Amino acid sequence: MPRKEVPVGYLSRYLPAGAERLVLHYIEHHRVHLTITRKRNTLLGDYRHPVAGRSHRISVNGNLNPYAFLITLLHELAHLITFEQFGSRVAAHGVEWKQCYGKLLSELLAQVQLPEELQTELQRSLKNPAASSCAEEALMRVLKKFDVPQPGSCLLEQLQQGDSFRISDGRVFIKGEKLRKRYKCIDASSGAIYLFSPIYEVERWGTKEST
Repeated sequence: MPRKEVPVGYLSRYLPAGAERLVLHYIEHHRVHLTITRKRNTLLGDYRHPVAGRSHRISVNGNLNPYAFLITLLHELAHLITFEQFGSRVAAHGVEWKQCYGKLLSELLAQVQLPEELQTELQRSLKNPAASSCAEEALMRVLKKFDVPQPGSCLLEQLQQGDSFRISDGRVFIKGEKLRKRYKCIDASSGAIYLFSPIYEVERWGTKEST
Protein backbone atom coordinates (compact mmCIF):
# COMPACT_ATOMS: atom_id res chain seq x y z
CA MET A 1 0.00 0.00 0.00
CA PRO A 2 1.62 3.29 -1.10
CA ARG A 3 2.16 5.66 1.80
CA LYS A 4 3.74 9.02 2.39
CA GLU A 5 5.11 10.40 5.62
CA VAL A 6 3.44 13.66 6.55
CA PRO A 7 5.57 16.75 7.20
CA VAL A 8 4.22 18.39 10.35
CA GLY A 9 3.37 21.66 8.61
CA TYR A 10 1.57 19.81 5.83
CA LEU A 11 -0.89 18.12 8.17
CA SER A 12 -3.15 21.17 8.49
CA ARG A 13 -4.65 20.67 5.04
CA TYR A 14 -6.22 17.40 6.23
CA LEU A 15 -7.72 18.89 9.40
CA PRO A 16 -10.68 21.19 10.10
CA ALA A 17 -9.76 24.79 10.88
CA GLY A 18 -8.76 25.29 14.49
CA ALA A 19 -7.65 21.71 15.16
CA GLU A 20 -4.06 22.05 13.91
CA ARG A 21 -2.45 23.23 17.14
CA LEU A 22 -4.00 20.52 19.29
CA VAL A 23 -3.17 17.71 16.85
CA LEU A 24 0.40 18.88 16.27
CA HIS A 25 0.91 18.93 20.04
CA TYR A 26 -0.12 15.27 20.22
CA ILE A 27 2.06 14.29 17.25
CA GLU A 28 5.14 15.99 18.62
CA HIS A 29 4.62 15.04 22.27
CA HIS A 30 4.19 11.35 21.51
CA ARG A 31 6.74 11.37 18.66
CA VAL A 32 4.35 9.85 16.19
CA HIS A 33 5.44 8.73 12.73
CA LEU A 34 2.26 9.65 10.83
CA THR A 35 1.55 8.48 7.31
CA ILE A 36 -1.39 9.14 5.02
CA THR A 37 -2.57 6.28 2.84
CA ARG A 38 -4.85 5.82 -0.10
CA LYS A 39 -8.40 4.68 0.57
CA ARG A 40 -8.59 1.34 2.39
CA ASN A 41 -11.94 -0.41 2.32
CA THR A 42 -11.37 -2.41 5.49
CA LEU A 43 -10.18 0.35 7.83
CA LEU A 44 -9.90 4.12 8.19
CA GLY A 45 -6.70 4.19 10.23
CA ASP A 46 -4.39 2.02 12.27
CA TYR A 47 -1.78 2.15 15.02
CA ARG A 48 1.48 0.17 15.33
CA HIS A 49 3.47 0.27 18.56
CA PRO A 50 7.26 0.79 18.54
CA VAL A 51 9.41 -2.18 17.53
CA ALA A 52 13.11 -2.53 16.75
CA GLY A 53 13.86 1.07 17.65
CA ARG A 54 11.01 2.52 15.58
CA SER A 55 8.68 5.23 16.87
CA HIS A 56 4.92 4.97 17.28
CA ARG A 57 3.30 4.67 13.85
CA ILE A 58 -0.16 5.84 12.89
CA SER A 59 -1.70 5.82 9.43
CA VAL A 60 -4.94 7.50 8.36
CA ASN A 61 -6.76 7.31 5.03
CA GLY A 62 -6.15 10.48 3.04
CA ASN A 63 -9.54 10.43 1.33
CA LEU A 64 -11.45 11.18 4.56
CA ASN A 65 -13.17 14.52 5.04
CA PRO A 66 -11.41 16.77 7.61
CA TYR A 67 -13.71 15.86 10.51
CA ALA A 68 -13.53 12.12 9.82
CA PHE A 69 -9.75 12.41 9.49
CA LEU A 70 -9.53 14.19 12.86
CA ILE A 71 -11.72 11.70 14.73
CA THR A 72 -9.93 8.73 13.16
CA LEU A 73 -6.58 10.19 14.16
CA LEU A 74 -7.77 10.69 17.75
CA HIS A 75 -9.07 7.12 17.80
CA GLU A 76 -5.61 5.83 16.85
CA LEU A 77 -3.88 8.22 19.25
CA ALA A 78 -5.99 6.71 22.02
CA HIS A 79 -4.52 3.30 21.12
CA LEU A 80 -1.03 4.82 21.32
CA ILE A 81 -1.62 6.38 24.75
CA THR A 82 -3.23 3.17 26.00
CA PHE A 83 -0.14 1.24 24.92
CA GLU A 84 2.17 3.76 26.61
CA GLN A 85 0.26 3.48 29.88
CA PHE A 86 -0.74 -0.19 29.95
CA GLY A 87 1.30 -2.01 27.32
CA SER A 88 -0.31 -4.72 25.21
CA ARG A 89 -1.96 -6.60 28.06
CA VAL A 90 -5.33 -4.81 27.83
CA ALA A 91 -8.24 -5.23 25.40
CA ALA A 92 -8.03 -3.20 22.19
CA HIS A 93 -11.19 -1.23 22.97
CA GLY A 94 -11.49 -1.99 26.64
CA VAL A 95 -11.96 0.28 29.64
CA GLU A 96 -8.44 1.67 29.41
CA TRP A 97 -8.79 2.64 25.75
CA LYS A 98 -12.21 4.20 26.40
CA GLN A 99 -10.71 6.36 29.15
CA CYS A 100 -7.87 7.55 26.90
CA TYR A 101 -10.18 8.21 23.96
CA GLY A 102 -12.69 9.99 26.19
CA LYS A 103 -9.96 12.30 27.49
CA LEU A 104 -8.89 13.16 23.92
CA LEU A 105 -12.49 13.91 22.95
CA SER A 106 -12.92 16.14 26.02
CA GLU A 107 -9.81 18.12 25.10
CA LEU A 108 -11.01 18.43 21.51
CA LEU A 109 -14.45 19.71 22.52
CA ALA A 110 -12.90 22.19 24.96
CA GLN A 111 -10.40 23.63 22.48
CA VAL A 112 -11.85 23.33 18.97
CA GLN A 113 -15.10 24.73 17.62
CA LEU A 114 -16.93 21.95 15.76
CA PRO A 115 -20.24 21.86 13.86
CA GLU A 116 -23.09 21.64 16.35
CA GLU A 117 -24.35 18.24 15.18
CA LEU A 118 -20.89 16.69 15.43
CA GLN A 119 -20.24 18.31 18.80
CA THR A 120 -23.49 16.88 20.14
CA GLU A 121 -22.65 13.38 18.94
CA LEU A 122 -19.15 13.49 20.41
CA GLN A 123 -20.54 14.66 23.76
CA ARG A 124 -22.84 11.65 23.67
CA SER A 125 -19.85 9.40 22.95
CA LEU A 126 -18.08 10.72 26.05
CA LYS A 127 -20.47 8.81 28.27
CA ASN A 128 -19.07 5.51 27.00
CA PRO A 129 -16.77 5.88 23.97
CA ALA A 130 -17.36 3.26 21.27
CA ALA A 131 -19.37 1.20 23.75
CA SER A 132 -21.46 -0.36 20.98
CA SER A 133 -21.66 -0.60 17.22
CA CYS A 134 -24.86 1.44 17.41
CA ALA A 135 -23.05 4.35 19.09
CA GLU A 136 -20.20 4.13 16.60
CA GLU A 137 -22.69 4.00 13.74
CA ALA A 138 -24.40 7.19 14.92
CA LEU A 139 -21.08 9.05 14.90
CA MET A 140 -20.14 7.69 11.48
CA ARG A 141 -23.48 8.80 10.09
CA VAL A 142 -22.81 12.38 11.23
CA LEU A 143 -19.24 12.35 9.88
CA LYS A 144 -20.44 11.13 6.47
CA LYS A 145 -22.55 14.29 6.12
CA PHE A 146 -19.31 16.23 5.54
CA ASP A 147 -18.19 14.01 2.64
CA VAL A 148 -18.11 15.47 -0.86
CA PRO A 149 -21.17 13.94 -2.64
CA GLN A 150 -20.29 11.33 -5.25
CA PRO A 151 -22.65 10.94 -8.24
CA GLY A 152 -24.73 7.79 -7.91
CA SER A 153 -23.51 6.91 -4.42
CA CYS A 154 -25.63 6.71 -1.28
CA LEU A 155 -25.87 4.92 2.04
CA LEU A 156 -27.40 1.47 1.97
CA GLU A 157 -30.16 2.58 4.34
CA GLN A 158 -31.34 5.07 1.70
CA LEU A 159 -32.26 2.28 -0.72
CA GLN A 160 -35.56 0.43 -0.74
CA GLN A 161 -35.79 -3.28 -0.04
CA GLY A 162 -35.33 -5.08 -3.35
CA ASP A 163 -33.13 -2.37 -4.88
CA SER A 164 -29.80 -3.36 -6.39
CA PHE A 165 -26.46 -1.77 -5.51
CA ARG A 166 -22.81 -2.18 -6.41
CA ILE A 167 -19.87 -2.05 -4.00
CA SER A 168 -16.28 -0.93 -4.62
CA ASP A 169 -15.05 -4.34 -5.83
CA GLY A 170 -17.70 -4.41 -8.57
CA ARG A 171 -20.07 -6.96 -7.05
CA VAL A 172 -23.80 -6.28 -7.29
CA PHE A 173 -26.19 -7.06 -4.45
CA ILE A 174 -29.91 -6.92 -3.81
CA LYS A 175 -30.97 -5.25 -0.59
CA GLY A 176 -33.05 -7.43 1.70
CA GLU A 177 -34.67 -7.13 5.10
CA LYS A 178 -33.05 -5.61 8.17
CA LEU A 179 -31.90 -8.07 10.82
CA ARG A 180 -31.40 -6.17 14.07
CA LYS A 181 -28.66 -3.67 13.10
CA ARG A 182 -27.65 -4.90 9.63
CA TYR A 183 -29.31 -5.56 6.28
CA LYS A 184 -29.35 -9.01 4.73
CA CYS A 185 -28.27 -8.63 1.10
CA ILE A 186 -27.98 -11.18 -1.69
CA ASP A 187 -25.02 -11.37 -4.07
CA ALA A 188 -26.73 -11.10 -7.47
CA SER A 189 -24.13 -13.39 -9.06
CA SER A 190 -23.64 -16.18 -6.52
CA GLY A 191 -26.79 -15.96 -4.43
CA ALA A 192 -24.68 -15.82 -1.26
CA ILE A 193 -26.06 -13.78 1.64
CA TYR A 194 -24.05 -11.01 3.30
CA LEU A 195 -24.82 -8.61 6.13
CA PHE A 196 -24.18 -4.89 5.55
CA SER A 197 -24.17 -1.90 7.87
CA PRO A 198 -26.95 0.64 7.15
CA ILE A 199 -24.29 3.31 6.58
CA TYR A 200 -22.23 1.28 4.11
CA GLU A 201 -21.61 3.51 1.09
CA VAL A 202 -22.81 1.93 -2.15
CA GLU A 203 -23.50 2.78 -5.78
CA ARG A 204 -27.14 2.72 -6.88
CA TRP A 205 -27.54 0.01 -9.50
CA GLY A 206 -31.25 -0.43 -10.03
CA THR A 207 -34.62 -0.26 -8.32
CA LYS A 208 -36.91 -3.18 -7.60
CA GLU A 209 -39.20 -2.10 -10.41
CA SER A 210 -36.40 -1.86 -13.00
CA THR A 211 -34.61 -5.15 -12.21
